[in-house]
Amino acid sequence: MIIFNTIRWKNFLSTGNSFTEIQLDKQKSTLIVGQNGAGKSTMLDAISFALFGKPHRNINKPQLINSVNGKSCVVEVEFTVGQGKFKVVRGIKPGIFEIWKNGTMINQSSHAKEYQKILEQNILKLNHKSFHQVIVLGSSSFIPFMQLPAGHRRDVIEDLLDINVFSKMNIILREKINVLKDKLKDNNYKIDIQNTKIETQKKYIRDITALTEENKREYESRISTAQDSIDDLQAQNSELSVGLEENLRSAEEELSTLHDQRQTLMLRGQDLQTQSKEVAKRAMFFEENEVCSVCDQTISDSHKHDILKHAKQEAKSLQSQRRKVGEDGTSMEEKINEASGVLQSLRSKVSQLGENNREISSLQKQIQEYQSSIEKDVGADLNNAKADLDSLTNEKNGLFEEKLTMSEEFNYNSVISEMLKDTGIKTKIIKQYLPAINKLVNQYLQILDFFVHFNLDESFQETIRSRHRDEFTYDSFSEGEKQRIDLALLFTWRQIAKMKNSVATNLLILDETFDSSLDHEGVDNLLKILYTLDDDTNIFVISHKGEILDGKFASKIEFKKEKNFSKMVA
Repeated sequence: MIIFNTIRWKNFLSTGNSFTEIQLDKQKSTLIVGQNGAGKSTMLDAISFALFGKPHRNINKPQLINSVNGKSCVVEVEFTVGQGKFKVVRGIKPGIFEIWKNGTMINQSSHAKEYQKILEQNILKLNHKSFHQVIVLGSSSFIPFMQLPAGHRRDVIEDLLDINVFSKMNIILREKINVLKDKLKDNNYKIDIQNTKIETQKKYIRDITALTEENKREYESRISTAQDSIDDLQAQNSELSVGLEENLRSAEEELSTLHDQRQTLMLRGQDLQTQSKEVAKRAMFFEENEVCSVCDQTISDSHKHDILKHAKQEAKSLQSQRRKVGEDGTSMEEKINEASGVLQSLRSKVSQLGENNREISSLQKQIQEYQSSIEKDVGADLNNAKADLDSLTNEKNGLFEEKLTMSEEFNYNSVISEMLKDTGIKTKIIKQYLPAINKLVNQYLQILDFFVHFNLDESFQETIRSRHRDEFTYDSFSEGEKQRIDLALLFTWRQIAKMKNSVATNLLILDETFDSSLDHEGVDNLLKILYTLDDDTNIFVISHKGEILDGKFASKIEFKKEKNFSKMVA
């Protein structure tokens, strides 16, 4: 059971920078009054925000900070569960979220959502939805049980009956089933591969069994053909090799000598050409000039004539020599081309020898492979192949055994999953509690002077009979009658929670419940129920009707607005 002890807050909504604190377990009943906007419902928003990170009313988180101070919004709630004393601290600007147990802060998760799960699932065992259905009945931002969708109704009752563990188990089981599906898929893939290997091995056994004497004769014929080719190539090599090395060396030396001679002729030709240019230059000088460029003396006609005559003779001689060099060069090129042709022919023979040797090597390798195939122990290979086939078959059988085991587990888990679904165990448990739930609801309705027969089925759909056994639904009634149903359900849920010790708590808050659609008789009947509640229940009634309810509660708290700040007056 959750025993709420205190709630305190500052800079929350209209509250200022000083903490406002309320003892939640001190008085059996407390009336909270005040004008509109004075801060009566702030306590309820503070408890909801501290526990679940969101207020009871539909208020955005940034609007929770006091608009005047704009920072240091802090809410603290203290409660006990069994032997554990807990305190939850939550704040805005700066952001705070701390859970303390017996004076030590619980290690914070890296993600606030995970930390919140620890609080709701492991400590409170209460979520925001169930909090509203078991602890709070209000006219503001409250959705009564009967206005919830069927799925949300189921969530509330599962929390009350503490059977949501089956939903968690079903989630875990579905994950396990998905893992098994993947394993079975992988197992089938492995079996398919194994079948392929077995078929391949069987084909191999058939192939090696077919190796008969005919195959051996075929290999021997191939060896003979290859050997004949080797003999032909070796004879051809012998013929090519006669004098080849000596002729090749002689041809290379001759070609080298011819290249040297051609080089000498080229140099001689260049030298003669240079000399011819010099003679022509000298002759041109004496033809074009009358004065010597060295001594500045006039050149006589007779001296010029002698020099030009000598130059022409020298030029004619050089031209004759150049012609002779050209003829010798042409002859030399012919000899070089002839020698190159001879050398190329000899090198072709060398290349042919190399190609023949490579072919001989390849043929010899083929002969070795053929001989290896002939000498192969077919019987031994067949035995090894059969042993490998047995091994593959055993592996396949092992995979089949594994598949059978996983299939059995998968089917078993599928059955359990069906049991854990909403239509399984949970429905059976809910069916067992439905008579008690319906009985309690009808008892509270009678105390509230609302004489109808209320019934919830396992789908959480209501049937309400009245008057001459006519059937109605929740929406068929007036707002006052609806509120009586809501009150009856609230007290029923608290009674069921106490029976199950699931989300039982000392705290009961009625937010403006007396101010809405209840008439005077309804108010009196509601007070009757409140007076009959156990001593371990602490009731807080938030109301505008202080003058009507004064003196009917053990204590009273008043909230007032002073200078835009809400303050509590005990």
